[in-house]
Amino acid sequence: MSYYFAIVGTNDAPIYELEIGTYHQSGDGTPHLPKEIHELEQFIVNGSLDILQDAQFKSSSIFFKNIDSFYGYQVSAYLTQGNGKLLVLTDLKNHDESLRQFLIEINELYVKNLLNPFYKINDPIRSPSFDSRVRTLAKRYL
Repeated sequence: MSYYFAIVGTNDAPIYELEIGTYHQSGDGTPHLPKEIHELEQFIVNGSLDILQDAQFKSSSIFFKNIDSFYGYQVSAYLTQGNGKLLVLTDLKNHDESLRQFLIEINELYVKNLLNPFYKINDPIRSPSFDSRVRTLAKRYL
């Protein structure tokens, strides 16, 4: 049970990526995605951006569960206020509430990062503290 998490900027380019394993059900946080999926993660997530764009204008929701699927892997998305996108690729089902809470808290971290006067929008996020906070939230919710 693993996750691939990506923050996609307003120009549809990834600005942060992380592979996460589950910590619940006696997991140790090590990702266990097959090699075939590992090589296609970015393509699968980027392929779901068109579906997300169609869905965002048809709904007032900001959390979209299972907007796309690929060989049993589901893509869920969360839209930020500035049209950034938080995307998660996973093989787990029926964990929507914990995933939604995870993305809400990641959104708060992302907004704090945007408020940093030294950060330019759509630049890759390379902050070690941001990364450690994301991993802490993953331990709590995933």
